[in-house]
Amino acid sequence: MFKIITREMLTPNICKMVVEAPRIAKAALPGQFLIVRSDEKGERIPLTISDYDREAGTVTIVTQLIGASSAAIIAKEEGEFFSDVVGPLGNPSAFVHESEEELKSRRYIFIAGGVGTAPVYPQAKWLHDRGIAVDVIIGARTKDLFIYTDEIGSACDNLYLCTDDGSAGFHGVGTACLEKLVAEGKQYTHAVAIGPMIMMKFATLTCKKLGIPEDVSLNMLMVDGTGMCGACRVTVAGKTRFACVDGPEFNGYDVDFDEAMRRLGQYKSEETEAKTKMGI
Repeated sequence: MFKIITREMLTPNICKMVVEAPRIAKAALPGQFLIVRSDEKGERIPLTISDYDREAGTVTIVTQLIGASSAAIIAKEEGEFFSDVVGPLGNPSAFVHESEEELKSRRYIFIAGGVGTAPVYPQAKWLHDRGIAVDVIIGARTKDLFIYTDEIGSACDNLYLCTDDGSAGFHGVGTACLEKLVAEGKQYTHAVAIGPMIMMKFATLTCKKLGIPEDVSLNMLMVDGTGMCGACRVTVAGKTRFACVDGPEFNGYDVDFDEAMRRLGQYKSEETEAKTKMGI
């Protein structure tokens, strides 16, 4: 059993929880994920680690209300318990295996959107704590939908906010903001995009046009999280890969985003039926 230490609704449908899990916290690295079950009969839900505290023995998860199983997770209160929290799973971000000397020569730009903003935080913090140059772009439809701005603001050199409606920061999408920054003289050696699949597709096209190598996270494709179900298979560089065991991060240039977006919709009818039964 894994105790929920704190619970906070970041938006009406996005919930942040700090969970007691000392062994996971000790081993966790940026880019990895957990499998969470709300109770003994609950579905296995893959969630990217949004933070970890080795001293406190806690990990942080951020859950967006999508279907019945995510609703069951969000319904938990502080002091209650999850039946299972398994991890860390998946491969950490590639940069954690590189030498500090190599990383010092780089300047990273992160492009974040929606609930994908939360897992950007441990990555940006890991780099920033080691003196690596990091800028972050966060995009949202409107200013009320931003999450993790304070946390990320403290873990990067420059934070750029973008809104589709112009209610805060740059008026436009994150990719347009990136193009503007580069046009103004900013130079980036590597990009990481995490957010909705369509956002990552266009972030990849923009990075390719600008000549910036880029990684993306395909966590949202996962179901079982162990490679057994095959639901997260995706074509990367012309070969079949599984987001859960081969990723979740891949070279964005190599990902077949159109295939990945089709795969995202494969359980829509089941999700709708389950939500109807729960009255949500």
